[in-house]
Amino acid sequence: MAKLSDETRKALRTRTRLVTAGREPAEQFGFVNTPIYRGSTVLAPTVAALHDRQARFTYGTKGTPTTEALEKAWTEIAGAAGTVLAPTGLAAVTLALMTAVKSGDHILVTDSAYGPTRHFCDTILARMGIETSYYDPLVGARIGDLIRENTSVVLVEAPGSQSFEMQDIPAIAEEAHKRGLCVIMDNTWATPLFFPPHERGVDLAIEAGTKYLSGHSDLMLGLVSANPAWWRKLRSTFDAFAMCAGPEDVFLALRGLRTMELRLREAERQGLALAHWFKTRPEVAQVLHPALPGAPGHDIWKRDFLGASGLFSIVLNPFSSKAVAAMLDGLELFGMGYSWGGYESLVIPFDCATYRTATTWNPGGPALRFQIGLEDIEDLKEDLERGFERLRQAD
Repeated sequence: MAKLSDETRKALRTRTRLVTAGREPAEQFGFVNTPIYRGSTVLAPTVAALHDRQARFTYGTKGTPTTEALEKAWTEIAGAAGTVLAPTGLAAVTLALMTAVKSGDHILVTDSAYGPTRHFCDTILARMGIETSYYDPLVGARIGDLIRENTSVVLVEAPGSQSFEMQDIPAIAEEAHKRGLCVIMDNTWATPLFFPPHERGVDLAIEAGTKYLSGHSDLMLGLVSANPAWWRKLRSTFDAFAMCAGPEDVFLALRGLRTMELRLREAERQGLALAHWFKTRPEVAQVLHPALPGAPGHDIWKRDFLGASGLFSIVLNPFSSKAVAAMLDGLELFGMGYSWGGYESLVIPFDCATYRTATTWNPGGPALRFQIGLEDIEDLKEDLERGFERLRQAD
């Protein structure tokens, strides 16, 4: 098998790119997958080699062939200048923020951001003298009205965590870049396959590899990719923190990478099928799925996104908390857990009103977030039908 030429690689389609990216069997004695390299010490053959700052590998915190394989693959897929790996998705968020802020700065964060992201901003960044303002995720180009002289970052997330608002990221990025700000995006829902972040104006793109890159709910990983303007600073910040991902997790993520497009497409199909089904249910007041025609943010999704994952929310008609618990506690195929992106279906109840500050969350009924897995869709519907029966009877 000949090594792929640069010309051939550039012409590859998505599925082929996922199979080949970051993989050189000729460098691994012909073995298809890059093996797990564990270690801290890297021996140098000479004094000159020991002091060579351009050496490929010098110490465990600087990377191994395993981490390099995933970094290269993700860089190619994301259309980035470079990628670094972190031990969790939240670690990737904090690393991206620390790359772009300094004491005395002001940052803008979408009010629909991941809860732990808000916690980091409100605690660690605040302690460092960095002020965070939360903004309406629907602000679009009007983000410019919120930018101050000391604003350094705009953090976006689309769709919004739990509530699924769609942000006009190209418009926000254009306004932010006029003033020299760094645009950071949590792109975990869509991945670069369904939303190419750097093509849309994002400087630093965050991915929780724990989710769809893993696909099997058995690893913790975060990734941050950067465009050329921010790559050197991101790598320098990463080196200063030595925020290293575990080698086994990186290996499993490389394995998940090869099938990620297939799993995402199936998640999209399954998720939309259930979203349409929920729309027919008398118990459901609203379906929050941006790829669903007529749903909030659908026009932006259709313009900027190439697909949708299997994560979305619904708002029920007014039911008591006792009735919602009866529905969820008896589900047999939907587990209750805070992650997503794996092969199994999940559900959680949520209430954004407990943490929103720039917007008001009052949907009119209890809200549920669903992660749709790879089970047979008819089995999932039957499980939910029994749940809806319990919901009605308990109210």
